[in-house]
Amino acid sequence: MTSPQKRPLSALPYAFTEHGFVMLASLLRSDIAIRMSVQITRAFVAMRQALTAMAATEAKIELLNEKIERLNLYIEDVMHDQNDINEAHRMQLEAISIALSELQMQKRLQKPRRRIGYDVKPDEEYIE
Repeated sequence: MTSPQKRPLSALPYAFTEHGFVMLASLLRSDIAIRMSVQITRAFVAMRQALTAMAATEAKIELLNEKIERLNLYIEDVMHDQNDINEAHRMQLEAISIALSELQMQKRLQKPRRRIGYDVKPDEEYIE
């Protein structure tokens, strides 16, 4: 597995870990090697912090997604209940409307009632 052409696709590429790099830098004694090891160690620390922050952010995003999903389900339930109430009210109003129209029809079909009280005919004279 010395060359990339002979290496299988499932094999990981050659790379140093943070600990491997520190071990390599401890073998080298020059000033440049020491400065570079400090810089690369700082880069590894920054990368680890970024990955940790990203994992925390992903957890927060997942939590927010769950809350949004619960809220969506709650809103759907409320809207469904509201539609049921509206349907029930609509049916009740329709029943009231039918009852009122039937009462109006009954009133029209009844004979006019005789008036209560005295009938005063204009052509009769009053006796005093």
